[in-house]
Amino acid sequence: MYRYDEFDRDFVHARVAEFADQVDRRLSGRITEDQFRPLRLMNGVYLQLHAYMLRVAIPYGTLSSRQMRMLAHIARTYDKGYGHFTTRQNIQFNWPALSDIPAILADLASVEMHAIQTSGNCIRNVTADHFAGAAADEVADPRPYAEILRQWSSVHPEFSYLPRKFKIAVTGAVRDRAAIQVHDIGLHLKKDADGRLGFAVYVGGGQGRTPIIARKIRDFLPEEHLLSYTTAIMRVYNLHGRRDNKYKARIKILVHETGADEFARQVEAEWAALKDGQLTLPDADIRAIEAYFAPPPLVPRPEGDEAVKLARLDSRSFSEWLQQNVVTHRHPDYAAVTISLKGIGEAPGDATDEQMDAVADLAERYAFDEIRVSHEQNLILPHVARADLKAVYDELVRIGLATANSNLITDIIACPGLDYCALANARSIPVAQEISRRFAALDRQRDIGELKLKISGCINACGHHHVGHIGILGVEKKGAELYQITLGGSGDENTSIGEIIGRGFGPDEITDAIETIVETYLALRSAPSERFIDTYRRLGPQPFKEALYAGEVRAA
Repeated sequence: MYRYDEFDRDFVHARVAEFADQVDRRLSGRITEDQFRPLRLMNGVYLQLHAYMLRVAIPYGTLSSRQMRMLAHIARTYDKGYGHFTTRQNIQFNWPALSDIPAILADLASVEMHAIQTSGNCIRNVTADHFAGAAADEVADPRPYAEILRQWSSVHPEFSYLPRKFKIAVTGAVRDRAAIQVHDIGLHLKKDADGRLGFAVYVGGGQGRTPIIARKIRDFLPEEHLLSYTTAIMRVYNLHGRRDNKYKARIKILVHETGADEFARQVEAEWAALKDGQLTLPDADIRAIEAYFAPPPLVPRPEGDEAVKLARLDSRSFSEWLQQNVVTHRHPDYAAVTISLKGIGEAPGDATDEQMDAVADLAERYAFDEIRVSHEQNLILPHVARADLKAVYDELVRIGLATANSNLITDIIACPGLDYCALANARSIPVAQEISRRFAALDRQRDIGELKLKISGCINACGHHHVGHIGILGVEKKGAELYQITLGGSGDENTSIGEIIGRGFGPDEITDAIETIVETYLALRSAPSERFIDTYRRLGPQPFKEALYAGEVRAA
C-alpha cells in the first residue's frame, strides 16, 4: 500500500491550512457562498439538499485499518454515525458542519487521506479493480499504475480547470471489474506477444444524460508511455472540449462528434511530440511504485480446506455466504471476501461507525491490514486465509454485515437520490429498500442468479443505471416521481447500455414491475444457469415489454 512521502505530507497539510482560512472567511461573511463555491469544491465539499457533504478520496479503493478507523471516528464525531461508500470507491459524509470540516481534513491528513479532487472539473479519484493483487485472473496489479496517475494528476497545473470532470479507471484482469468502458479514459493492463506490459486504451465512455461506450484508440501502449499518452489525450480534450455547454462538455461528446478515428489521429499527433521525452516512465520508477503494492506474505495454510468443509457441514448460512461472497484467490490457501453493505431493507453503501471499526479489526487480524472499497458500494477483504473464513463470517454476523447477496438482485447500487442530493428528481434509497425486502428470501435470490440492479435518482446516473442488467432512473413528471426502467445494460468486458423499455412507473408500482421482469426471465431462460443478461441478449426486449405493458403493447 502506498505511503505518503515528504512532499505528499507537506502538500496535504498546507491545503488543510489554506481551506481552514477559506472556511473562516466564509463563516465570518467576508466571502459569499458564490465566492466560496469553487474553493470548497476543490476540497471535496458540496452543498446538498439539507447540509454540506464531504467526499473523501480513497485512491483505487485501497484502505488500511488505521484509515478505516479514522473514517469511523469522523462518522462518530462529526456526522450522524455513518458514512456512505460510493461508486467512485470514495466515502461521503452527508451531515458535517462547515465549521468542522477543517478539523475533519486535519484528521484525514494524519492518516494520509484527503478530499482533494473529489469534485470540480479536474481528474477525479482514479479507480481500479477491487480484487487487484488478489484475483486469480489478473495479468498484473493495476494499482501501481493508478498510483502513478494519481501522483501525476494531483493539482496538475494544465488539467485543473478542464471543460468538465474527468474519470479514469484501470483494470489488470481478464474480467473487467472496474467498468473501464464507461470512463473518460479506461486502461486495460495486458501483455503483448513478447510478454511486455502495457495497456489497451479506451476513451470517451460515460453515463449521464448521453450514455456512450468508450472507443478503443490504441490496442497496446507500452507501460513506460502511460503518462505521455494520457497527457496527449488530455491536451486534445482540453483544447477542443466544449466549454460553452456543460451538457456537451465531456470527452465522450468530443470523441463522438469528432469521430474516434480522427480523435485518435489527433492524440497520436500530440503524442509524437511527447513520446520518449520527460514524461517517459523509467523502469526503475515503475518498479519502485510497484514495490509499495507487493503482495503480503501469504504463508501456506493447507488446513483451510478441511476447516471450511467442517464449517459448511455445521452451518448452512456460512455455506451460503461462502458460495456467494467469497471468491478464488491467486493463492490456493486464501480467498477474497466481499462484505456486503446491502443488508435487506438498508440503504445501499452505508456503514456505521461501529461497523467500520469492526471491519478495521477484521482486516488487521485476518487480512494483512488491507481493505478495499468496490465501485459496487461494498467492502472487500482481499487476502483472507481459508482457514480463517469462519471466524471472519462469525464476526460479520455479529456486526450485521454477513448478508450473502454479492452479485444477486438485492446487491443494489443506488445513489443518495432526493433524500440528500439537490440535483435529484426522485428518491433512490426507498426504492432500493423496498425491492430488497421484496426479494429478501435468499433461496429465491440464488434461483434468480446473477442480476445487477442499479438505481439513479436523476439523469446524472450516479447509480450507474445505464449499465445495470436492470436499471431504474428516477425522473420528475408533473411534480411527481416516476421511474423509468432500462434493460440489458452491463459494465463488464462486454459493456452495453440498457434500453428504455417503455413508460415509467410510479413509486407504488416500480417494485411490482421489477418482479414482473424477473418472473418473465425465470419463465424464459433456457436453463437455470442462463443469467438474466444472457436471456435478455438472446430474446431482446419484446417479451419483457409484453409482460410489463400487456394490453398496451398489443394495442400498439
